[in-house]
Amino acid sequence: MYERYKEYLRYVHQIYRKCMNVGYPFYMKIKDIEFLYIIPFLYLSLKVRLDYFFYLKSTDTGFPQSPDSQWYLDYAHALMTRFEIGSHMDDILYIGYNLLLTLLLAIFKDPVAIIFIQVIVAGSSVILVYKIARMLFNRVTAIIASYFYAYSWDITLWSTYILSDSFFITLLLLSIYCLLKAIDTKKKKYTVIFVLISLLMLVFRPAGIMSVAFIMLYIAIIHRKTMMAFIVKYRLAIGGAATAAVAVLIILFATHKLDSLIESMQFNAKKVLYNIYANGWIYDRPSPHDYKFRPDYTINVFNSLILSFIINNWDHVLIIYAKRTIAFLGRWVWQSDLQSVNGIIKFAKQALPTALFMLGTIAAIIDGKFRKASVVWLTIFAVFVFCIIFFIDGLYRYRAPAIPFMIMVTAYGADRGIRLVLIIAKKMMGKLSRYGRRKSTDCSSGI
Repeated sequence: MYERYKEYLRYVHQIYRKCMNVGYPFYMKIKDIEFLYIIPFLYLSLKVRLDYFFYLKSTDTGFPQSPDSQWYLDYAHALMTRFEIGSHMDDILYIGYNLLLTLLLAIFKDPVAIIFIQVIVAGSSVILVYKIARMLFNRVTAIIASYFYAYSWDITLWSTYILSDSFFITLLLLSIYCLLKAIDTKKKKYTVIFVLISLLMLVFRPAGIMSVAFIMLYIAIIHRKTMMAFIVKYRLAIGGAATAAVAVLIILFATHKLDSLIESMQFNAKKVLYNIYANGWIYDRPSPHDYKFRPDYTINVFNSLILSFIINNWDHVLIIYAKRTIAFLGRWVWQSDLQSVNGIIKFAKQALPTALFMLGTIAAIIDGKFRKASVVWLTIFAVFVFCIIFFIDGLYRYRAPAIPFMIMVTAYGADRGIRLVLIIAKKMMGKLSRYGRRKSTDCSSGI
């Protein structure tokens, strides 16, 4: 029986060696072809989004809409009828998305076709997630991040709304990818694309201004020499453009062309202060977790309503910011039940991504990857600051641009966590095997 078993093992080993002799050289040839890793996740990401798209299309209710969606569509139709852009805040700060939506409506006529394009673009953005994670971390992290992105509900949800969010997420990913490629390869085409996308993001939506500012901060701190070399090389063009921009602003301000923009921005600031801050709201509507206080409306700081309110109510404002910081993690933080076994298990599942994010952050610092990859954290922080200063909407729409980057850090945390578990398991198995050998030699039989 034992001889037959040995013969069987020898036969299996021969088959294994033959397979390795044939398969291993082939594997070595294809193992560094990144697109082979991307294809299954591209299929998965598109399938998830398209399944949801056709599901909504088949229902009686159709695609979800918000008041903002209708405003965008009405504005686009108005532009097609009469191409006239006003000086209101919504006209200027959303001009990039408004023009893009108008162009798409002029070509495809049907809003459903635009949603379909958004779904395809959002699904295909998994390529950018993989590429960025691969450049900043490693292949395992890129694979895990692509899987997480493919099943991300936030990305799927907002790709079915006529809103600026879905396209903006892709623009943000594309800008980071082009920036990293420009730094690594020194190719001019990536620099040009990055600059163009950054300029578009500035007028695509207000959050784009903060995102671009933090990306510029990354370049200024981490790649100061690269930035200075770029400025020196194109100093005449940059100086001329800056001078022209300042001159145009001065002329517009002197001729009162910016009055409507300034007044609309002040009006929106008052709405945020008096409707959201003064009521202690965490979200854009009342919730049981709001902070109630009696605000001081005295205007006594540089005759500024905004500065006066913030300074006179600074302690209450800090409490609101603290609550929003907690709320940024998700609504689950308010719904946690730590007094029952099922509640603790549910809390552990919901808190796992946050734990992996923290692990990924710590691991990146220890592994020396944080410096180069800090653009990911700065992009997340830009979205975080925007949500904390203004508000977090009830559906977490304004947090959505940070999701792909949070996924990358979480994926790196999962990668490091898996490796740590394997190392510990290997050490434990080594100790057990040594303990077993000692036990066998200590037997009375001497065997």
